[in-house]
Amino acid sequence: MAEYTLLLFALVVLFFISRGARIVPQGYEYTVERFGRYTHTLTPGFHLIIPLVDRVGAKVNMMESVMDVPTQDVITKDNAAVAVDGIVFYQVLDAAKSAYEVSSLEHAILNLTMTNIRTVMGSMDLDELLSNREVINARLLQVVDEATHPWGTKVTRVEIKDIRPPRDLVDSMARQMKAERDKRAMILEAEGERQSAILAAEGDKQSKILKAEGVKQSMILEADARKESAQRDAEARERLAQAEAFATEAVSKAVKEGSTKAINYFVAQKYVEAFKALAESNNQKLVLMPMETSSLVGTISGIAEIVKDSIGTEKPKGK
Repeated sequence: MAEYTLLLFALVVLFFISRGARIVPQGYEYTVERFGRYTHTLTPGFHLIIPLVDRVGAKVNMMESVMDVPTQDVITKDNAAVAVDGIVFYQVLDAAKSAYEVSSLEHAILNLTMTNIRTVMGSMDLDELLSNREVINARLLQVVDEATHPWGTKVTRVEIKDIRPPRDLVDSMARQMKAERDKRAMILEAEGERQSAILAAEGDKQSKILKAEGVKQSMILEADARKESAQRDAEARERLAQAEAFATEAVSKAVKEGSTKAINYFVAQKYVEAFKALAESNNQKLVLMPMETSSLVGTISGIAEIVKDSIGTEKPKGK
């Protein structure tokens, strides 16, 4: 009898252990209900609950989860129909709230996200929709996270995966993009031609300026050369006039004194002047006349002697 009692006791102990021992895996939390009412939460590890009194209510995944948002049609502000899908990342922070504040947490988050996608994207034009995806994601995250906060859940990210406009609209956008690129290409080409024309004009202008500068410098140098040559000619004529005046004075003085050399000089001078006039005559092509060059040379040497004598007689006066 005692053996049966011991066996019965052992079976009871095993029953209580099997119904009361709970092992919660890492990343999960279990809610405990006593007579159907939530009492506390079991964290990861080994726990004992009261059999037949307490029971595990909900096994909640506390890890961050990802959920696909199926494709849905959205009408934009400018009445363009686009197909949109997305993805939601969320994490349960409070197992009790996620289990008892909402029924079917995933279904609730999914419907809430789809509804807000239509609301947010329906308030935007198509161009704004296609170019401001980051803005759409931020607005969806803010709205969905605030709405799921009472459920003990944190929505970490909401991403729009794809926005697909209708085929005819895509073709129109492609034509518009091509027209814009053609327009930019024509503008760039025209700008290049304009710059090329400007550079060519600048080059022609600089060339003409340099050429004019060269002509100017050449004229200045030529004028300077003519001026210097004229000055030298004037100096030469001045010196020649001085020499002739000095020679004339010396000859006049010698004539007054009765010098035969001076008389011969005047005769030779008249002879040369007459011969020069005859040679320069337009009607005279050929002139034959006797010419005694020795006497002419003698008169030249005579004038040289007269000048020497005059210089010699004037030096003592200067002393």
